[in-house]
Amino acid sequence: MFMKKIPSLLATFVFLFFAFTSKSQTTWKLDAAHSNLGFMIVHLMVNDLKGTVMVTESIITQSKEDFTDASISLKADMNTIDTDNDKRDAHLKTADFFDTSKFPELTFQSTSFSKKSPDNYTLTGNLTLHGITKPVTLNAVAKSGKNAMDNKPVTGFKVTGVIKRTDFDIAASAPAAMISDEVNIEANLEFGKQ
Repeated sequence: MFMKKIPSLLATFVFLFFAFTSKSQTTWKLDAAHSNLGFMIVHLMVNDLKGTVMVTESIITQSKEDFTDASISLKADMNTIDTDNDKRDAHLKTADFFDTSKFPELTFQSTSFSKKSPDNYTLTGNLTLHGITKPVTLNAVAKSGKNAMDNKPVTGFKVTGVIKRTDFDIAASAPAAMISDEVNIEANLEFGKQ
């Protein structure tokens, strides 16, 4: 008799365990109109050259009060590259650089979100650019507030870091004296709570 009850007792225990340990998940969706992804390289070792690409999609999911268990995904359209010079932008889209006809999208998927101080995080993940995926480590600063229009929660992240263009086989033959190998990244992202 007791042996027959074991499966039902086990099922009850498993149900109660998950009922008490499961946490509700919060989802944040990108406000693309108030977000941007920028980059900066050094030209001829004397001049900072900046540009942007349009972030088309980004979602954050989390269960904890802070973002230490958060997962963030992001997509950007490389055909929207803008360096304030039409001729240069057209050249950057060719096979000499980003080859956007073959590789139109940049993607990022986080693998960890660790806290350094109350609003500062180390964000690691896999960046896919020019058809190549590499792990990257970035800094993320979080800010929270309310949307004045509907009083819904909003959160923002300034994400910064440095990648190497040669890691992604972008203009790999161009000397660093012409175009710096290091590329500074700065993303300013705004999200609304769903």
